[in-house]
Amino acid sequence: MTGADPIQAVTFGIGSEVFAVPVAIVREILDYQEPFRLPNAPEHFLGLIDVRGVGVPTIDLRLRLGLPAKAPTPLTRILIAELPQGEGREPLLLGLIIDRALVVSAFARSDLETAPDIGVRWRSDYITGVIRQDGGFVVMIDIARVLTSEDTALVAAAPRGQAA
Repeated sequence: MTGADPIQAVTFGIGSEVFAVPVAIVREILDYQEPFRLPNAPEHFLGLIDVRGVGVPTIDLRLRLGLPAKAPTPLTRILIAELPQGEGREPLLLGLIIDRALVVSAFARSDLETAPDIGVRWRSDYITGVIRQDGGFVVMIDIARVLTSEDTALVAAAPRGQAA
């Protein structure tokens, strides 16, 4: 891939903000289903959902980013992300509750600006960069960085071979 290749990203909304993640990590986007709760999990770790017979750990991205909880609406979706784990290791599947799915977009790499350290609501280490669009911003986030080591351990330990 060259520097001139566009960034292909899935955009989605949480509150009034627009976020994006690379298309390469998105396996699918599902209608909302209530996760099966797991005891003693952090508030943002909602539990497991069944994706064709596989239990997929699911987090509320809104809560993980420090935004207030919100009841699901007819637009609420679950973005299934496949996070690479390094050479020879199986990728982690993770469900991310989002307020609404938007579109697949192509962004010029030259339009990707570094994330400011101040003036944004989220920790800048989650943010790959920002892209100006239609008078606002699209925030590119790194899902792997959003997860804490505790989250990663919960995701890795969640039962995967059976329905939730």
